[in-house]
Amino acid sequence: MYEVPKHTKGLLRGGAAFLLALLLCAGAPAKAAEVTGVFSDETARMLVPVGHTVGIKLFSRGVVVVKLSDGGTPARSCGLRTGDVIEECGGAAVTSTEQFQSLLQENGGSETDLQVRRDGGSMTLSVAPARNDQGVYCIGAWIRDSMAGIGTMTFYDPATGVFGALGHGITDVDTALLMPFSNGSVLPSTVKAVKKGEAGAAGELRGDFDLTRDLGRLYANTSSGIFGTLETDGLRSDGAVPTGQPREGPAVIRANVQGDQVAEYDIDIVKVIPGAGDGRDMVLSVTDPDLIAVTGGIVQGMSGSPILQNGKIVGAVTHVLLNQPTKGYGISIENMLSAAG
Repeated sequence: MYEVPKHTKGLLRGGAAFLLALLLCAGAPAKAAEVTGVFSDETARMLVPVGHTVGIKLFSRGVVVVKLSDGGTPARSCGLRTGDVIEECGGAAVTSTEQFQSLLQENGGSETDLQVRRDGGSMTLSVAPARNDQGVYCIGAWIRDSMAGIGTMTFYDPATGVFGALGHGITDVDTALLMPFSNGSVLPSTVKAVKKGEAGAAGELRGDFDLTRDLGRLYANTSSGIFGTLETDGLRSDGAVPTGQPREGPAVIRANVQGDQVAEYDIDIVKVIPGAGDGRDMVLSVTDPDLIAVTGGIVQGMSGSPILQNGKIVGAVTHVLLNQPTKGYGISIENMLSAAG
């Protein structure tokens, strides 16, 4: 759950899109499995469980094709597909939507090569742009180079300065594919209001963040979370706890659902599913009446809220069951740390 801010200060570079990357799941929880050892006293790390929302801005490597225009367009004729990432145009590296449009105008109607990444591989497609009614050369493809929204920071490692957030990757809202990562950052965020979750309708945290001030830089967008290093003292704090493995039973989540306040709320870890590998390592049930009164359960923007059990950080919230907002899924801290490198 990665929520679009309702208000922002400052601007992303031109052409940036404020888009929602929803990760909602419905259906019966997976069958429980026996937990095997994940951490031992010797391998446990000391992490600060943060639980505060942050603004997130991410820029892609190249531009992502999110939609093709209807009809016999140059994009369709050359074999371009939704989800393709255009990395070069006429031998020049593509860095933004505006720069790509400029390259097309410089090329005019002449056929030019596009270096495209698709399904992990690379290919070259030749396209001849066509002039539209306004005299602008186009290929008939909608493209995107960036995304921004609000999520929750899971942990900060005081030994390395590394942080992790979300517990799942930032995906493109149109293609549902992981955004190819170039660079990005996290910014201070404040929760202004909450739309409560209801059966069949996901709730959301509503807030804003200041795009002019960075807390830290991102270095990875993975299916197990986004990761970076903090550059200011904005979210650093005392209170590091050891990592541990999740067990079925009572636990708490640390979440920021009102203003700047971070509080702990009671949950149950209903099932643990080792090896799930998709951010669904455990099934969660919110039991805290205070959190249910404010949010209805798990809402968009809470992804990344750290899960603590028996004095250890064991994972993070990742998904909500659309038809049961008090139920959801979490990722193990082991899998987040593995993805963080």
